[in-house]
Amino acid sequence: MRIILSCLTALLFFTANAQTDSAAVFKTTTHSFGKITQHKPVTTDFTFSNKSDKSLIIETATAECGCTTPDYPKTPILKGKTGVIKVTYNAENPGKFTKRVTVKFANIAEPVVLTIDGEVTP
Repeated sequence: MRIILSCLTALLFFTANAQTDSAAVFKTTTHSFGKITQHKPVTTDFTFSNKSDKSLIIETATAECGCTTPDYPKTPILKGKTGVIKVTYNAENPGKFTKRVTVKFANIAEPVVLTIDGEVTP
């Protein structure tokens, strides 16, 4: 009986992960700005598609510092439709940078991490 229960638990775990992992499919989760000019903010778009059979809702998109600002859809992304998360980096300090934005979708356990990098030159 314990073996059957363990198998069912594992099956449910893998099925749930398979459904949620592919709900929001991003074209890419990284962007390199290369060399950018100091004091000139830069923005990139991260496009994703809703591959689930339900609407996707972004609960939060949180940057790891105040120099990075995410802008995301506040309305549900319907099944089969696309959404865009704009990420702006305020290029105030010279030098190389790597910044992350954590995107949390409603009813999906694992957040998506978007990463930007580059080098700010004076």
